[in-house]
Amino acid sequence: MPADAGALVELGRRVLRLEAASVGTAADRLDHRFGRAVRLLADATGRVIVSGVGKSGLIARKLAATLTSTGTAASYLHPVDSLHGDLGIVGREDVAIVLSKSGESQDLFGLLGSLQRLGVPIIAVTGGLDSTLARVATVALDGSVAEEACPHDLAPTSSTTVALALGDALAVALLEVKGFRREDFAALHPGGSLGRRLLLRVRDVMLQPGRLLRPDATMRDAVVSLAHDRGLAMVAADGLLEGVLTTGDLTRLAEQDPSFLDRSVRQVMTRTPKTAAPDDLAAAAVNTMERHGVIVLPVVDGLGGIVGVVHLHDLMRAGAV
Repeated sequence: MPADAGALVELGRRVLRLEAASVGTAADRLDHRFGRAVRLLADATGRVIVSGVGKSGLIARKLAATLTSTGTAASYLHPVDSLHGDLGIVGREDVAIVLSKSGESQDLFGLLGSLQRLGVPIIAVTGGLDSTLARVATVALDGSVAEEACPHDLAPTSSTTVALALGDALAVALLEVKGFRREDFAALHPGGSLGRRLLLRVRDVMLQPGRLLRPDATMRDAVVSLAHDRGLAMVAADGLLEGVLTTGDLTRLAEQDPSFLDRSVRQVMTRTPKTAAPDDLAAAAVNTMERHGVIVLPVVDGLGGIVGVVHLHDLMRAGAV
């Protein structure tokens, strides 16, 4: 057994590379059957029943949770428990996803027979495309791997990673087909920082606009506004945003022109500043700030009217970052 830290790192890398290669191969062989599977899921008027045994069962539970959190009602059903009363959760309008490395687990067969009697379409994710599971399935997705990452090629490792990735691919393609939006995701995740970040709007964080400068004001007036309004002075005519000035603009101008205080704001201001709208997601405002290297944005309505100002520090305190 290797005791050297470097050798252990290499073992870890081997596992990651094997599993990554297995997922890449699965992606390369994806074909029309995947599209058919997504269509079955999208057209179902009932829920998605997800099942598997052992390690495949754990992956099935995760897939059921992912589907549920992205707008598709799904339940995990243990194939053995289905024969002892739990089959009652299955309806004729449902669709099933069954995961199995070999497709020949005896524990699956009772459930498969019941699903067939109910006329429930079955999507198989299996490494055995000539297996019993694949033969009874409406559509079978290839989850085979060249080898497990286990050095004995026994413990499910690469195969469960591929099954997990195929399940995620189904869930993501399905949410796209259904038009599932960020707002829908937020509604299903109201708790914790994720929910706050997805639900928070700029209007929830913005401050009222400070004193507005006219374009013909002087930089002497701008110095007062910049000190009063946390480093951003907005220039407006009739309430509409004309431009902005920042403390950075002031510093650069002072270095270049000793008589800068007498210059007009119009000569110095940025005429096309980055802005946010009140209904923008707060996270989107943060993204704009990061991309353009600014820490404050004017908030304007659809006509360009100034309605507020939003600062990065306030967004951070509100949990948008």
